[in-house]
Amino acid sequence: MNFVLKSLFGLLILGSYLSLNEDKPSIKQSPPNNDWPTYGGNAAGNRYSPLSQINTQTVKNLTLAWSYDTGDNKASGQRGMDIQCQPIVIKGVLYGTSPRLKLFAIDAATGKQHWQFDPFADPEKKPRFHPVRGVMYWEDGQDKRILYTVGSFLYAVNATTGKLVESFGKNGTVDLHEGLGDRETLGHEVANLSIRVTTPGVIYKDLLITGSAVNEGGDAPPGYLRAFNVRSGKLEWVFHTIPLPGEYGYETWAKDSYRKLGGANCWAGLVVDEKRGVVYAGTGSPSVDFYGGARPGQNLFANCVIALNATTGKRIWHFQTVHHDLWDRDLPCPPNLITVKHNGKMVDAVAQATKDGYVFVFDRDTGKPLFPVNEVRVPTSPALPGEQPWPTQPVPTKPAPFVRQELTESEITTRTPEAHAYVLDRYKNSRHGSKYMPPNLEGTLLYGFGGGAEWGGNAADPDGILYQNANTMLWWLKMRDVRAQAGGVALTRGQTLFNTNCAVCHAAGEKAGAGNQTAQAYPNLTDVDKRLTKEQVASILVTGRGRMPSFGHLTADDREAIIRYLFKLDTKPAVASNDQHSSVVNTPTTEGEDFPYMPPYLNNGNTQFRDQDNYPAIKPPWGTLNAINLNTGEYLWQVPLGEYPELTKKGIPPTGTENHGGPIVTAGGLIFIAATYDETLRAFDKKTGKVVWEYKLPAGGFATPITYMVDGKQYIAIAAGGTRYGLKPGGSYVAFALP
Repeated sequence: MNFVLKSLFGLLILGSYLSLNEDKPSIKQSPPNNDWPTYGGNAAGNRYSPLSQINTQTVKNLTLAWSYDTGDNKASGQRGMDIQCQPIVIKGVLYGTSPRLKLFAIDAATGKQHWQFDPFADPEKKPRFHPVRGVMYWEDGQDKRILYTVGSFLYAVNATTGKLVESFGKNGTVDLHEGLGDRETLGHEVANLSIRVTTPGVIYKDLLITGSAVNEGGDAPPGYLRAFNVRSGKLEWVFHTIPLPGEYGYETWAKDSYRKLGGANCWAGLVVDEKRGVVYAGTGSPSVDFYGGARPGQNLFANCVIALNATTGKRIWHFQTVHHDLWDRDLPCPPNLITVKHNGKMVDAVAQATKDGYVFVFDRDTGKPLFPVNEVRVPTSPALPGEQPWPTQPVPTKPAPFVRQELTESEITTRTPEAHAYVLDRYKNSRHGSKYMPPNLEGTLLYGFGGGAEWGGNAADPDGILYQNANTMLWWLKMRDVRAQAGGVALTRGQTLFNTNCAVCHAAGEKAGAGNQTAQAYPNLTDVDKRLTKEQVASILVTGRGRMPSFGHLTADDREAIIRYLFKLDTKPAVASNDQHSSVVNTPTTEGEDFPYMPPYLNNGNTQFRDQDNYPAIKPPWGTLNAINLNTGEYLWQVPLGEYPELTKKGIPPTGTENHGGPIVTAGGLIFIAATYDETLRAFDKKTGKVVWEYKLPAGGFATPITYMVDGKQYIAIAAGGTRYGLKPGGSYVAFALP
């Protein structure tokens, strides 16, 4: 067939298609390689786009193309979470979530809404909020679905209509407690325990493979990896990240750990090698954070990079990045599947960044590190009674860490003489040194507690260059003896519930200390009764707000008991006891004596240490963007990410800021990232690290951007949700394009 006949034939086919569809809503169609079809951009999680219309030469002309208002976060009484969602784009339609966890579909070229699905439209359903960082898409012919999670439920929504797919699970939903075990196996029920999915899973053929986010206290369910059938919602396989008796790794715990402890969960997301049929996940720490007396051993498969057969869930290999974690060093972001040139050969690899600034690089098939990893001896004393710290920890020889590792006096802030003196006083009166010092009752200043790498992850281009944003923050960790706190009498019911559910993030009942202050990543609740009413606290416990998820899984009586404790009205002990050294101070429970587990020692909440003006207590940079050549393990550049405008006006060079969200990289030679305190979206030249474009967002962009093309025009889009760091809330998505 010659060119003219081919053209006429094509026009006839196109005309027939248009005539058959002229009465349907116009939804623009784009080739798949112009889309952003999954969280991370592709199944490998590269956050890379081959689009180059927006490049180092044209980016200066980038302007606002459209804005979509989700309708949320406008009234203070209607606020949900900040928007952490990286949306997806399929054939010209953008799918994302709002601060109040509504799912929506809009025209990716105009921002015009097609539909919106509200999981709480039924007035009988109480809103329960938590971060949602993305959604999943699956199709088979005309069956097109968006899958996402709200609370403990996985929803399947028709991608065309926005209606529930009633053939999936039970009327379009699956309970995410399924597959976590039962009373016969665990000795307690899991149906009422807190579980949610903050980062979307991956879809491999007809399987939806997912991790979960769970409580990190004594009532945490196990963080098993699971696969559900994407058509029916049926549970297909389960991988036990806390092994059951007889399973590989069971001997790395106490014999009853699986009955009383949870966690070891993949909350940060997974990636899949579709050619190999292998899914890769990074897991978090076991419960409870900071005290492991009930779990002696290495604790597999907590803090592991794991390769599983995507069809069966069988383990292929694993590598543990922290043994017997005592510092909450979850693997905080999905692995990144890249190809590098190593020892003269091209190697398919998997790169995993960590909270404490390491990048581990493994052969994708064998799990063997491409750069040597040394088992380094670390401090094991002084440790809390009952604790058995692991004597060595794995340290990669390359790349070098992308954040500082040990606090020294030379790193203390010199922003002002007063700030230096303020921080030096705490430094001289605290433990400091190795980041592996076991937590104790004295108090320790350390790095690697809150990232380092965070959930925003990293981006990688086809040349094997990894682009990683990072935080360098100083943290104050001090343990407290729960039994001594009880004063020889068992804790009140509210205090026990607070310790079990809330203390891992929040401090209460104690001050930061005379002459010093700490900045809570989550607020200190000691004087919450002076800031909020009981009704306000009750509402937040049910729905969640800002960074705090819902605790609606607790009974109304349990929530009331926590409120009575916080408002100093809870005076009746849960159990009378004269044994100050009793290791069991639990509220009586029908679940059995093992669960919920109440450790004898708890931490002081997620506490950053800052100076008296609320700036980080160390010298800048406080946030950076890094380019790491994973072919060689060497850095190409490192630059500050973000600034405090008021410090810049005083002549202080950009310091970088704490940042939450991640980068993307494009064939146009650009890295796009927001994430910073200053609410700015930036484009960096990927070769030099130089900022070549920036835009002040309507609210903080604490999410990861995307890029895609519709009708020959490339767009950059990002959620502007705000609320972090006390900044103004937002509820919109914005997109940029060339004129």
